[in-house]
Amino acid sequence: MTDGDPLLEIEDVHISYGTALGPLHAVRGVSLTVGRGEVVAVVGESGSGKSTLAQAVVGLLPGTGRVDSGTVRLGGRELTGLSEKAFRSVRGKEIGLVPQDPTVSLNPVTKIGVQVGEALRVHGLADRRSAPIEAVELLRRAGLPDPEVRAGQYPHELSGGMRQRVLIAIAIAASPGLLIADEPTSALDATVQRRILDHLGELTSASGTSVLLITHDLGVAADRADRIAVMSGGRIVEQGPVAQILGDPQDAYTRRLLAAAPGLASDVRVPTSRPEPTGTPVVEVRNLVKEFPLPGRHGTLRAVDDVSFTVDRGETLALVGESGSGKSTTARLVLRLADPTGGQVLFDGTDITTARGRPWRELRRRAQLVYQNPYASLDPKFSVEEVVTEPLRAFKVGSAAEQRQRAAQLVERVALPASVLQRRPVELSGGQRQRIAIARALALSPDLVVCDEPVSALDVSVQAQVLDLLQELQRDSGLTYLFISHDLSVVRRIAHRVAVMRDGRVLECRPTEELFEAPENEYTRDLLAAIAGGRRAAEVIAGGA
Repeated sequence: MTDGDPLLEIEDVHISYGTALGPLHAVRGVSLTVGRGEVVAVVGESGSGKSTLAQAVVGLLPGTGRVDSGTVRLGGRELTGLSEKAFRSVRGKEIGLVPQDPTVSLNPVTKIGVQVGEALRVHGLADRRSAPIEAVELLRRAGLPDPEVRAGQYPHELSGGMRQRVLIAIAIAASPGLLIADEPTSALDATVQRRILDHLGELTSASGTSVLLITHDLGVAADRADRIAVMSGGRIVEQGPVAQILGDPQDAYTRRLLAAAPGLASDVRVPTSRPEPTGTPVVEVRNLVKEFPLPGRHGTLRAVDDVSFTVDRGETLALVGESGSGKSTTARLVLRLADPTGGQVLFDGTDITTARGRPWRELRRRAQLVYQNPYASLDPKFSVEEVVTEPLRAFKVGSAAEQRQRAAQLVERVALPASVLQRRPVELSGGQRQRIAIARALALSPDLVVCDEPVSALDVSVQAQVLDLLQELQRDSGLTYLFISHDLSVVRRIAHRVAVMRDGRVLECRPTEELFEAPENEYTRDLLAAIAGGRRAAEVIAGGA
């Protein structure tokens, strides 16, 4: 942090949303400053008010949102109460914004170069002739490879990481003094997240730009910020330098966030040792291959390339890798939701590679899937009871009364009250929905549960609760899991063994702690280095030694 007056001053701000039942108070008396050249992270779970606070600073409160009282000043200038016209001269020029989701933040029918150039033209920093040239240079500064090519492409032609770099280019176009980064990497793989945040840090450090970083991940905040403010229930419950927050947290909520952040937890709860193999593996994959034809040209993409592994009864095997590594495709082949190009899949000793008819339907009963997104995987028209009993109805298991009884047992088993049975998914939180998805997967007492990124859409504390639940169910019922994830810090908490995948191949498959202690492959070391919070946690531990 540099000396002098703060660049951003937020003082006793109250924000509410108008609803049919009266005002909903989202931010309650928040005070915060960001110094010139300083990075301040606001951390909290969904609903804590952190994004609402950021939106108020930049004048983008949605719908019926309003600042009821308090002041927001930028460089001494009062922003509270500015008209929309006045705010347009502030956004982009004085305050840059990197939003969370590049998929919805970019115009899908406008080329990248035009969108970046527009940020310059709207503030009079380029004209029609110079904007395309300046746009390419901004894309280069934002770290995009082949910026001349990218400028002529549409958003859907870029990866998620590339699209996020485009948003960074737009945010820094007018060289604003303050940059608000609202969950800028939460949808990205851990290694891509690290590269994006590294580059963003280099850009802002070189220009002396102040950063207000909004994140639910205390590990990200620990690695990137000078100071941290922890929000809960619309209030800041604790704020201070990173070393103080990590080393001596005063608030119970902060301590819970620290315990839930996989990269920061001082006592990582790892599963017990791998169960001794007994008899035939639940799943055996032999030299599995899956190829997809490439559209518009000759050739094929080999998404899964000569993959072999086993999963023993009561064991959790994690498949880890970045997007495009082939891990989810491998899981679909194991479940026979797709047909392999080559190789074999054995389930409990039976070759199901080409199973059809009754054998295929029997597999559907014995192997279940928990999807990544609990918001999209549950039918919104169903009650929770209908969601949980759907597999029972599909396989005609039990009478209607027995199915209702089974649903009540399963809801209790995933630690939810019986009252949720008559509610609909929209009435539940993300963590509650994922618990319902797990209950549905257990309805038919399967031998195998495939968990495809089951916690990546959840806050870290809810994530920890779901992982604990999965371990408890495994201990009680001897469940077997094939766990798909891009985050090694997550799988360390639940997996007995880890198979690291890249470009469709398994690079190494070893017991979890062995892999963490002595990774053999360079790519595995990159994944380990990308764990959010690991760098700063090591510094704090070293400082306290």
